[in-house]
Amino acid sequence: MSGTFLGMPGSGPPRRPAFPEAAREAVGNATLRANLRHATHTIRDKRARAVAELDGWARLREAGKRIKDETLRHLDRHLLRLEESVTAAGGTVHWARDAAEANRIVADLVKATGEREAVKVKSMATQEIGLNEALEAEGIRAYETDLAELIVQLGEDRPSHILVPAIHRNRGEIQAVFRDRMAAWGRPAPDGLSDAPADLAEAARLHLREKFLRAKVGISGANFMVAETGTLVVVESEGNGRMCLTLPETLISVVGIEKVVPTWRDLEVFLQTLPRSSTAERMNPYTSMWTGTSDSDGPRAFHLVLLDNGRTDALADEVGRQALRCIRCSACLNVCPVYERAGGHAYGSVYPGPIGAILTPQLRGTGSEVDASLPYASSLCGACYDVCPVAIDIPEVLVHLRERVVQGGEVTRRGVKVTVRPAKGHAVERAAMRAARWALRRPGVLRAGQRAAARTRALHPRTLPGPGRAWTATRDLPPVPAEPFRDWWRRTRGEGSGA
Repeated sequence: MSGTFLGMPGSGPPRRPAFPEAAREAVGNATLRANLRHATHTIRDKRARAVAELDGWARLREAGKRIKDETLRHLDRHLLRLEESVTAAGGTVHWARDAAEANRIVADLVKATGEREAVKVKSMATQEIGLNEALEAEGIRAYETDLAELIVQLGEDRPSHILVPAIHRNRGEIQAVFRDRMAAWGRPAPDGLSDAPADLAEAARLHLREKFLRAKVGISGANFMVAETGTLVVVESEGNGRMCLTLPETLISVVGIEKVVPTWRDLEVFLQTLPRSSTAERMNPYTSMWTGTSDSDGPRAFHLVLLDNGRTDALADEVGRQALRCIRCSACLNVCPVYERAGGHAYGSVYPGPIGAILTPQLRGTGSEVDASLPYASSLCGACYDVCPVAIDIPEVLVHLRERVVQGGEVTRRGVKVTVRPAKGHAVERAAMRAARWALRRPGVLRAGQRAAARTRALHPRTLPGPGRAWTATRDLPPVPAEPFRDWWRRTRGEGSGA
């Protein structure tokens, strides 16, 4: 897409504001809030009904968690098996340490075909590395074929949701984008295009059909990779994926290393939990699987680019690694009160919402202002954990990452140990925590402080001064009770009550 938004290591991201600043601007957009509220409530309600149909949902969720954890513990072994299986089936495997290497590999593969355009299946991994922009710099145009991704690309916009990248757009806005921008990318929108969903979908179908029939190169991600056979799996709802995966002569798939599962039996679990959690369907309308190449069907050349790009670093974190279980269903976004009000752009990453708040700081580190702010982009209500089909304890990881942001220290980034400075603005917080620790270790000091606070409660300000002003700008300062709990206990229960 033309609107540059590169968001992961090695991709040279533009400066993005920290989450509080970006969210403050977003919540002032009434149209955005209305679009998000309608869409997320609709999706979450449908999901709840779909999940309720299965009596064994809790067991499936636990099975998915265990499969992912076991796979991550032995990831090196499963990846080597995957490479052997893909190679034996006629494919070629490439290993990419970071975004720059992955982009270089894909660009070279496309140029080797002599082509200067490619059709793409919706892929979070290629968005993560900024592949479209990298290809454009090499004179190669990549066409998004997912309807929502097409809307984003034509509108020179940025994705704001994992499942529905254009969730922030309403029908009128989409109509305007198609009418004004389609002709610059190929077949123009029909004359008199309305904002009816059927008419918009038909305009997209006509626009994309010529690209499907002309393209010699297809680029995809994958939802899963089966190490047992070297099979890749894409699930989608529109059929564009099937077209991109079968019509081109060359297929290039860029996939994060955490997407591997050991066996077909493991895949069975996720093909039940993913569609219900994402689109609220019992199964996806299109589940496409491909294994290597065949002389009689599909692409004649297949390349798999296995992407690290910070995943190995995340794997080394015993608490944070559970983020790598994510199957990109987006259920956590649809129940998150913060995402519903702020939208996906406020997160400054291709991974928005609760999962983005824990995945992005691990892939990119917490050295930048925006990445250091992401672990705080949550109320810790726990709704995200409740709906996660692989039981990622997002609140636990958020608190863990907040500690990392505040403390700083030495971490490993792409195999190199680096020192992360404590984030700006946390010096006062650290001083307050140390003072609290000192007082809590001294009962006499704590008791005197409580009594002093109670007796001076009439003089307490309604807002805090200095750095504390940011906290009370959006919260009421809790009132101090007229009597400390210890004094109340002694007065009502007596001295011998164990106070």
